[in-house]
Amino acid sequence: MALYKVEICGVNTSKLPLLTTQEKAELFDKIRQGDKEARELYIKGNLRLVLSIIQRFSGSNENVDDLFQIGCIGLMKAIDNFDISQGVKFSTYAVPMIIGEIRRYLRDNNAIRVSRSLRDTAYKAIYAKEALMKQTNKEPSVEEIAKEIGISAEEIVGALDAIQSPVSLYEPVYSEGGDTLYIMDQVSDKKSKEENWVEEISLKEAMARLSPRENNIINLRFFQGKTQMEVAEEIHISQAQVSRLEKSALKCMKNYLKEK
Repeated sequence: MALYKVEICGVNTSKLPLLTTQEKAELFDKIRQGDKEARELYIKGNLRLVLSIIQRFSGSNENVDDLFQIGCIGLMKAIDNFDISQGVKFSTYAVPMIIGEIRRYLRDNNAIRVSRSLRDTAYKAIYAKEALMKQTNKEPSVEEIAKEIGISAEEIVGALDAIQSPVSLYEPVYSEGGDTLYIMDQVSDKKSKEENWVEEISLKEAMARLSPRENNIINLRFFQGKTQMEVAEEIHISQAQVSRLEKSALKCMKNYLKEK
């Protein structure tokens, strides 16, 4: 895999911009306000990060252009899901997501070989979608993407399905203080909220054994269906601390209920 090449996917890697910390912060504020141009600049300003990561896969037989494109998809996902209020550097958050995207691609590509033409169609559709979103400030339909690149909607759907891979809820997002935070920790428990499953087991006595902070966290997480990130913001501690306290509280409650 030739990582020495200057141009990857039409991008001159020797001329990629370098963003200062202040520029990154200013761009991210604009991104959160829906500024598509700022998002594009932020992506370009972090392409060097993608390049540094794909070098870890230099032993792979995959085409460097393909790995770069997959890494860019991981980068865009990281940008769209990053929460600047958590006090975590963007690179700390983005690196595992980019690596995970590439690993899933390598795993799935080895198991089921997707044709180059099918992958090219999918990538064209992804980039066309990004361009249309930048122009119209709204997510385009499959038909609009098809018209933009001159490929039928059916072909686009098939191509996108072919390169799609499931994301495990246990996929690590980032680590803080030795505690790994997973995707499942950032997903609201709507089922718990709607069905109130915790009320069906004798929970009142178990929760009475918890500290006030643990009791509050369990209430916010399982009665109000909030994510760990939302809980952390509300009670002014880190998400890692919420994760530790939640696990400790659930273990305490589980042990109590077993003894009943």
